[in-house]
Amino acid sequence: MTSPRHNASAPAQPSVAPAARHPAPDGTLVILGAGGDLTHRLLVPALYDLACSGFLPDDFKVVGVSLEKQTTEEWVASLRARLDAFTRDKHAEFYTTKISEEAWQWLASRMTYRSMSFVSAEEMQTLTADIAGRNAVFYLAIPPRFFEESVVTLAKVGLLTEKPGVFRRLAIEKPFGTDLETAGKLNAHLLSVMKESQIYRVDHFLGKETVQNLLALRFSNLLFQPLWHRDYIDHIQITAAETLSVEGRGAFYDATGALRDMVPNHLFQILALVAMEPPTSLKAEPVRNAKQQVFDAIRPITPENAVRGQYIKGRSGDRIIQAYRESMGVAPDSITETYTALKIELDTWRWAGVPFYLRTGKGLSNSVTQIIVQFKQTPLSLFHTEDGQPQPPNRFVYNIRPDKGADLHFNAKKPGPETNISEVVAQFRYEKSFGSLPNIGYETLLYDCLQGSASLFQRADNIEAAWRAVDPVLKAWAKDTKPPEFYTAGSNGPAGADELLARDGRSWGPLNNIKK
Repeated sequence: MTSPRHNASAPAQPSVAPAARHPAPDGTLVILGAGGDLTHRLLVPALYDLACSGFLPDDFKVVGVSLEKQTTEEWVASLRARLDAFTRDKHAEFYTTKISEEAWQWLASRMTYRSMSFVSAEEMQTLTADIAGRNAVFYLAIPPRFFEESVVTLAKVGLLTEKPGVFRRLAIEKPFGTDLETAGKLNAHLLSVMKESQIYRVDHFLGKETVQNLLALRFSNLLFQPLWHRDYIDHIQITAAETLSVEGRGAFYDATGALRDMVPNHLFQILALVAMEPPTSLKAEPVRNAKQQVFDAIRPITPENAVRGQYIKGRSGDRIIQAYRESMGVAPDSITETYTALKIELDTWRWAGVPFYLRTGKGLSNSVTQIIVQFKQTPLSLFHTEDGQPQPPNRFVYNIRPDKGADLHFNAKKPGPETNISEVVAQFRYEKSFGSLPNIGYETLLYDCLQGSASLFQRADNIEAAWRAVDPVLKAWAKDTKPPEFYTAGSNGPAGADELLARDGRSWGPLNNIKK
């Protein structure tokens, strides 16, 4: 059976975002932790999208490995049931009106389930029959505590050994350590059994179309290039806010906190894409090198430039959110932060004197991930608004979610005999320009991993440089026994975050900054 895209008589499939012109090379995807939520919610929906688009090869296999006792038929049925559930939930990360039976059967016929321990060399040895000299990607959809042992097991039975013309790759999800020391140890451990070129460190933010578009936005449009500079930009804000509480992840979150969960990975990746110099090409090493220059230029963040908060009981929309300390798995006297705001300074010619303000948190008034580029005021304000205020400076608002687009705010003369100006907005929306496409971001990540394109994956030094920047804050907070500043769930966060900007004569943009 050929891939649905290549079958001329196949019925029209639900539209999906194409990843490239050609299918990935023949091979096997081995998912360790195949019975878990990541596999059902993200990996298999992404594989289904790739199957619809024809970007998986005909000689493709998926082997699921997990401890759960079930047959291949039962595993595949559970995957299909999850896909069907997504068709009934318009707010799901993967949403499509219907599942293509042909595309699903094409994918399902290539799936095999193995019930075994991924830390048992004796049991994992049996996987050699499933792979049998084929190209293979091993995806660690497992808790971080099993990372090192599972990789050792794979190496011990020879499954990570590459031969001429045959690749073996490892895809590993964050967290990549919990601080600089543990990140260094994990990297050293991985590199003791395989090469850097075999390791694909996954940050799912980089799979989002709107995040990938930042490179295209900056480096395919000449109009931005001369303005993207300290001479014209006053400051930049990067926000990742959620209305959700910890939602049943209390035990994990209480040991992690907002800073570890979001800043050295997701927010720093956005920071790097906003601040990096033009790479010499879009190949992996030039892009990673350009990002590394940003990470190396981050001035160590002092506790004075960091705010931590924790939500207490409040209302978000029509929902009552209980205090974080009342969540299951959370210590009743927890001092873990559910919100953090940072002032970042880069020691580069382009960005000297331009602060980057980052904030992220749970239990907030709106769910939004966005970038605000605040331009400077003109040297002389010749115009005023109707109410006598000086002309507002321009700003560029880039929304990663939920609106997926951009607003450019600039001034125009208001019609009438008086010379008053008013702020107007030029808009771009992904859905309006390209249509609604079911795409959760993992499609590109999986495809690139199969293809051997590492541009969207982090290198060991990228990981450690990011942890190095936040390390002073983590160490200071570890010694501080005072609770974080409390903020009411459903609000915009703690007052200390506003003070962080106010002392510089600035203020945060509203959490719903993008225009409808």
